[in-house]
Amino acid sequence: MIRINGKQHPWREGMTIADLLHDLNDSYQYAVVRINDKPVSKPNFEKTLIPDNADVFLLPMVAGG
Repeated sequence: MIRINGKQHPWREGMTIADLLHDLNDSYQYAVVRINDKPVSKPNFEKTLIPDNADVFLLPMVAGG
């Protein structure tokens, strides 16, 4: 299991950030995801593995003007 913004979520071997976002079917666009306090930017979502028991924080893009 992993924790996403404090909520439990199933983990599987080889899970990447891109896999997780696909599984969540979340409509938000994320620029950065933090895994165990390590920030990962969007260009690396496809190749960054999420370890079992990780704390994952999804940080949505914010626009303003």
